[in-house]
Amino acid sequence: MSKETDETIKRKKDHIKLCLNDNVGFMHKTTGLEDYQFEHYAITEVTLREIDLSTKLFNRKIAYPFLISCMTGGTEEANNLNADLAIVAAQLNIPIGVGSQRQALENTIHHESYKVVRKNAPNVPVLGNIGAAQVVQMKDSVSAVQSLVDLIEADAMVIHINPLQELIQKNGEPNFKGLLKVIELLSKKLAAPIIAKEVGAGISKSAAQKLLDAGVGGIDVAGAGGTSWSAVELIRNGEENEFFHDWGVPTAKCIEDVALLKSKYNFTLIASGGLQTGEDIAKSLALGADIAASARPLLVKLVDSGIDGVINLIIDWFDTVKKIMYLTGSKNLTDLNNSKIYKTR
Repeated sequence: MSKETDETIKRKKDHIKLCLNDNVGFMHKTTGLEDYQFEHYAITEVTLREIDLSTKLFNRKIAYPFLISCMTGGTEEANNLNADLAIVAAQLNIPIGVGSQRQALENTIHHESYKVVRKNAPNVPVLGNIGAAQVVQMKDSVSAVQSLVDLIEADAMVIHINPLQELIQKNGEPNFKGLLKVIELLSKKLAAPIIAKEVGAGISKSAAQKLLDAGVGGIDVAGAGGTSWSAVELIRNGEENEFFHDWGVPTAKCIEDVALLKSKYNFTLIASGGLQTGEDIAKSLALGADIAASARPLLVKLVDSGIDGVINLIIDWFDTVKKIMYLTGSKNLTDLNNSKIYKTR
């Protein structure tokens, strides 16, 4: 095994351990979703039975507008975690993303930790994942990324864009020069749409517009207020830096601002970054997101309560979403997108 592969696997193991056991949330900054409230619709004629939560993602019908977001892969521990999360996705008929497939490009030793997702969830949208810092360095990015798509039979490919994490990470690679050109090439040549995703510092409207001009089919804002990956790396380094620990654009602002681009571009807007309740999900959808997503809360629940615990958690979240839809007169997700939500401060 190469030194590079050893370092990648060790880093992935550290990330799993820290996300499960350490305080890697933001210190002071929140998602901003708590500043929004729904306008109560007293004359609702919607019945709970008729509320439809289904939608489509990359031509596959899904039962809930919810993605089990990209988390892990490339280690022995990840194999079991991904296998179980894929079972959750299959049983609920919702999409799932794998963690960074960088290790899969280095060798085949842990390919099964990625392939198990499609094996256990054959009929749901599966999202591949590779870092922006890696694609800008590839001599043949199309061939390399296509191999990752093929590995898991991905419906879409996530390019995770994480300049803050790379900047803080020991031996990180904070060089993104030429990224938009590579994304434009991949968007044209890859046999799967591209989703651009941050990892917790958020995607602004101006950044989203450039990504959409480059041809991406989806934006996952991954805003501030949830897991802080700069915090993860600072803890790994044994350092403290409150300023960079809390760096980023709050999730609510990202969603609201990027949703304004829907009048010009056709794309899937994914809301993530600190979503932990049905209320968070409903507010994200009302602010303009097409799909909500979560990662760390599901990972923690899986370790604590197993597959059934995760399934029950997601069902409980969407029971709350349905109640909110009833109280706002929303019989489907289009209605919820157009429901009245207002900022309280």
